[in-house]
Amino acid sequence: MAKKPDAQTTGNQAPAISGNVMFYKNPQPLTKDNHSKFGVKPVDRPFDFMADQHFLPMTAPEFGAAAASMPVIFAGEDKAPLAVMGIRQKENLFVEEGQYKQDFYMPAFARRYPFVLAGDQANDRFIVCVDTEAECVTDKAPTQTFFDKDDTSAFTKEAFQFLQNYERDRQATAQMIEDFKAADLFESKVMNFRGNNADGSEAPLQKIADYFAVSEQKMKALPADKLKEFSDKGYLAVAHAHLVSLGNWQRLVNMTLRRQANQPAA
Repeated sequence: MAKKPDAQTTGNQAPAISGNVMFYKNPQPLTKDNHSKFGVKPVDRPFDFMADQHFLPMTAPEFGAAAASMPVIFAGEDKAPLAVMGIRQKENLFVEEGQYKQDFYMPAFARRYPFVLAGDQANDRFIVCVDTEAECVTDKAPTQTFFDKDDTSAFTKEAFQFLQNYERDRQATAQMIEDFKAADLFESKVMNFRGNNADGSEAPLQKIADYFAVSEQKMKALPADKLKEFSDKGYLAVAHAHLVSLGNWQRLVNMTLRRQANQPAA
């Protein structure tokens, strides 16, 4: 049975949490005792926290929306679904001067920041945490508070609901991947990139990604009963969105070349 996300923790003794999460510096269990004066404020560069992340985790319900913006791939032995947001290390092409390019989809993994769920191993549950070192988090006159008198604020309740929905989608995605593995639907792929040298000549060909994709041929060869099962579960729509998204590799190449051309030579 899946762990149930708890809305908050109370008291001075916050439970021990486990796990590290990309771009979270100091996630702490959100408690009224410790964070009654805390909240968030607007900042000039709100998306700097993700500017050096060229991959972000994805959930299956996001594939359709993301397919028009960026490649969505499966990576590693676990076939983890990832949104590809750059083809050079530590470069997110969708973040510029701390702002996210509004014409493109932003993965839910980033939209939940500075909140996150963490594992409370002792009690076999999830607890809500907040990154207290996030630039937008403050205890000095926040514009949106985490607590309203003795209760969580409307802002925090909305964030809790988002986290619960995200965890539900993450668990459903993990099950989908296991079903895809069992049906032997994945095939390995390679993406190469050739940039330009400072003098304008072509740079050597570079391999930028080894990844896995759903094989359209294998999917079409599934037995009729398995196709129906996958269709009923929404898997086929996810797989098709993933395949469509792979057409965005060229967009990332073009974005990289434009950014490279606008950068001063080292």
